[in-house]
Amino acid sequence: MAHFKKLPGSFFSVSVNRIASGAYKDEWKLFQEKGESSMKALNYINGAWCESKSGMTAPVINPADGETIGHVTLSTEEDVRQAVRAAKAAQKEWALVPAPQRAEVLYKVGFLLKEKKERLARILTMEMGKVIEEARGEVQEGIDMAFYMAGEGRRLFGETTPSELKDKFAMSVRVPVGVVGIITPWNFPIAIATWKSFPAIVAGNAVVWKPASETPLMAQELAKIFEEAGLPKGVFNVVNGTGPTVGSALVEHPDVRAISFTGSNEVGRGIAEKCGRLLKKVSLEMGGKNAVIVMDEADLSLAVEGILWSAFGTSGQRCTSCSRVIVHEKVKEELEERLLEAMKTLKVGNGLDETVKVGPVINEAALKKIHEYVQIGKAEGARLLTGGEILAEGELAKGFYYAPTLFTDVKPDMRIAKEEIFGPVLSVMRAGSLEEAIAINNAVDYGLSSAIFTRDVNRAFRAMRDLDTGIVYINAGTTGAEIHLPFGGTKGTGNGHRDSGTASLDVFTEWRSVYVDFSGKLQRAQIDIDPESGREENPGSAQGDAGIGKEGGKA
Repeated sequence: MAHFKKLPGSFFSVSVNRIASGAYKDEWKLFQEKGESSMKALNYINGAWCESKSGMTAPVINPADGETIGHVTLSTEEDVRQAVRAAKAAQKEWALVPAPQRAEVLYKVGFLLKEKKERLARILTMEMGKVIEEARGEVQEGIDMAFYMAGEGRRLFGETTPSELKDKFAMSVRVPVGVVGIITPWNFPIAIATWKSFPAIVAGNAVVWKPASETPLMAQELAKIFEEAGLPKGVFNVVNGTGPTVGSALVEHPDVRAISFTGSNEVGRGIAEKCGRLLKKVSLEMGGKNAVIVMDEADLSLAVEGILWSAFGTSGQRCTSCSRVIVHEKVKEELEERLLEAMKTLKVGNGLDETVKVGPVINEAALKKIHEYVQIGKAEGARLLTGGEILAEGELAKGFYYAPTLFTDVKPDMRIAKEEIFGPVLSVMRAGSLEEAIAINNAVDYGLSSAIFTRDVNRAFRAMRDLDTGIVYINAGTTGAEIHLPFGGTKGTGNGHRDSGTASLDVFTEWRSVYVDFSGKLQRAQIDIDPESGREENPGSAQGDAGIGKEGGKA
């Protein structure tokens, strides 16, 4: 279905004042008036909302002001087992529903997401902090994914191929895996969940989802939408809780046939080891250390806009966020001057303020980690041009805000040039040629996203060929993936599987090869073939209506 999106304004169309004025509405009071002041994220198991077996909860914190906006139930291993039992029972029936009918549920989900878009975006901003414009974009991504994957309900293509034997048909078809476990992060609580759950469901699987503990309210909203769309009970289940308890139980459960995970490299490697021992399918997306290359003939104005959007959008908390700029030495100083001037326009504050461009980071632990990396950068000899401080004055005092930060004279072997910081910290490095820039880009453990700004088509194509990442942008920043192409990377970013696009179906389906022999006789592949001519050695032995009689006449 075609639908149109209003193009966003320039990333720089804000006032020079970097601190939010606080002119936005007190959004939470509006929710309180609607009786939503004590939002509680429950488990959703077998079509029912339920508390965890432990009875324990944890607060959900708004990172913009540190206030509690809800509570989340903390589940046990028994809660996971209950959800998997429900999913296993439901999946058998769901797999028998024709795929185009399964797709109808996703169409309904898409329309419901569209109807509730503004409300969902505001809850999202309050729960994880990203600015409201980006939150609307994330919900739109879920809408797009719903309609896209609904279309795949009529395009779950297999393959047919000629058989080497006469009167024999050969084909392969996709079949669902069964029960799949999904583990998602807090930075895209709707988008990444839809990348994983929508292809799983349209392919005929049942889902048990462990959302991030920081963003359970958005998980609850998505479950409500599935419920309203009429998805049969047990096909989609949500179990809230911690990674060590809920995540581990989900990964290790023998009836969970596949795991799709997005999160840290450390946790992902642990999941990979467990799935390897259990011979379980696993898809991993584990971050990046993404770079923008700027060549000496590039459009510097365009480069600055692309760099700032991909470096400081979502406060630098995207897996694809730009944390490195590799610039040709001829234009390094000019690019830095332009970056510094543009960064003055970045207003920091509560994401519900429509003029804010950089919201809070997710929590205090993230804030401390970012600041520690800034101190490491200074100690290693990088030169700080701007930022490098926690913002805690006035209306920012109770939230988790970090100043957009720019380092220069960064060397490729420095920790701030190699390790994922996951915050608004940008490092500028010098290169003398395209070849050197590509070598610097590739000299990290991750391989998610890269970008190059150049007017030279030959350089653009060389970069596209040689950059060792799963995503490459030409004359754009490192963020902005679209849902109809595969999303994922190389090296430490993942294990080769992809989210989004039709490639995501590979995680949630198995290939089944089917042979239909209507010759009426036993035909042995590779044996009953004349190696010289390729003809059957005994063409006269077929029986029945489809064969040739012993005397050469039709039987």
